[in-house]
Amino acid sequence: MNDMCLVTGAAGGIGRAITRRLARDGFRVLAADLDLAAAEQIVVGLEGDGHRAARLDVTDEGAVADLFAAAGDDGEIASVIAAAGILLFAPNGERPPITDIKLEDWELTQRVNSTGTFLLLREYLRARTVRPVPAGRFVGFSSVAAQLGGYRSSAAYIASKNAVLGLIKAGAREAAPLGITVNAVAPGLIDAPMLRLSLPPEQDGAVSAAIPLGRIGTPEDVAGAVSFLLGSDAAYLTGAVIDVNGGYRMQ
Repeated sequence: MNDMCLVTGAAGGIGRAITRRLARDGFRVLAADLDLAAAEQIVVGLEGDGHRAARLDVTDEGAVADLFAAAGDDGEIASVIAAAGILLFAPNGERPPITDIKLEDWELTQRVNSTGTFLLLREYLRARTVRPVPAGRFVGFSSVAAQLGGYRSSAAYIASKNAVLGLIKAGAREAAPLGITVNAVAPGLIDAPMLRLSLPPEQDGAVSAAIPLGRIGTPEDVAGAVSFLLGSDAAYLTGAVIDVNGGYRMQ
């Protein structure tokens, strides 16, 4: 298998698990992150050959376009996993209510979580329109917070992740003639750095009691869902959202 997968947010807890899983699945991984040194460190430990690291700010339109242009020299990007994301907190460490959200924090959250996903999808489809690839895949990231209204107060994050849901559906329709599927995963409470910003380990028991499967999820749980979406068994699945939440939200 020579398909190259671009993973953004590759140095994060979930992004790291995804890069490792995809490398184990036989993909070549282009691990992109704001922190180039961290991305390079991850690539060194991946199974297989042909992996690379890149610095990428997903809010930078030119940088996203340049990444796709440069990647063509080493094989086309066949799949994109848009895992980069942020959740901002107030100075006191709490999630701010709507009345306390600063406009600049709201706008930054939208730029990273929703606009960043849009820029990646747009450049991916532009590249694949000119240079098609078989069985292309795009995976965006929403959240159970977007589906349920969040955990505590996190309106900026919730709004940005709801925007991803709409983008994925629109993208799925437009990408279908290219043979590309566009889907999303919606993680629930996952034991990754973003969750630990507001959930200390001593509260795990109480939180787990509200989850039907009785535990907080792992980054590897999310990576497994992404692996499925990139595989041939998901070839007829597009415009869908895969919930990875242990039953915390059912539909």
